[in-house]
Amino acid sequence: MKIIVAVKRVVDYNVKVRVKVDNTGVDIANVKMSMNPFDEIAVEEAVRLKEAGAASEVIAVSCGVAQCQETLRTALAIGADRAVLVETAEDLQPLAVAKLLNALVEREQAQLIIVGKQAIDDDSNQTGQMLAALAGLPQATFASKLIVRDGMATVSREVDGGSEQLSLKLPAVITTDLRLNEPRYVTLPNIMKAKKKPLETIKPEDLSVDVTPRLKTLKVSEPHTRNAGAKVPDVKALVEKLKTEARVL
Repeated sequence: MKIIVAVKRVVDYNVKVRVKVDNTGVDIANVKMSMNPFDEIAVEEAVRLKEAGAASEVIAVSCGVAQCQETLRTALAIGADRAVLVETAEDLQPLAVAKLLNALVEREQAQLIIVGKQAIDDDSNQTGQMLAALAGLPQATFASKLIVRDGMATVSREVDGGSEQLSLKLPAVITTDLRLNEPRYVTLPNIMKAKKKPLETIKPEDLSVDVTPRLKTLKVSEPHTRNAGAKVPDVKALVEKLKTEARVL
């Protein structure tokens, strides 16, 4: 069984993002970049499935600029067997990424596609669902537990009323939640081994996919500054402020 895992290069979650002076987007110049945390969980789960004997090959895929090779090398260091970079300078939106992944799924004949539930830069939470629709495959989102056996995937996911269990016939699309696993620490020997693993670079044209943006960002701005809070000495003073200042009582 082949597993395709999609990984995205994003601003590191420890970095405080800044908006460009002209309000056209987020400033990523000289900013530390890393793999999207949800995608890292997806790679870890795919590697665990291979280690358990449920999969034969794990293919990491990224779409974007040439620097995404660094992200793919991280996926290879975690345990992916090979990587594919769909290189383009276009501002890729979820639908374009879903189309590229769909083309690669057809090319590789993958039986399981695992993606992070969302990216921490745009928080779209759309790519996995769009991919499932384009490919005509069953999907399970926000997976907190995954078992693959006998051509079926059993997925546990959290819902408002508790937990839900889904049974999907492979091939299928799974999106990962934070509780699915804890990614392993990437060791130096594995980083060195990753440099020797195959990394293929192709263009969207090679997959016959049009990645022209369909949406236009008009303006990006910083959130409004919040006023500082105030301490009150007792409950009576709190109730008085809620009545006179906040006017919620």
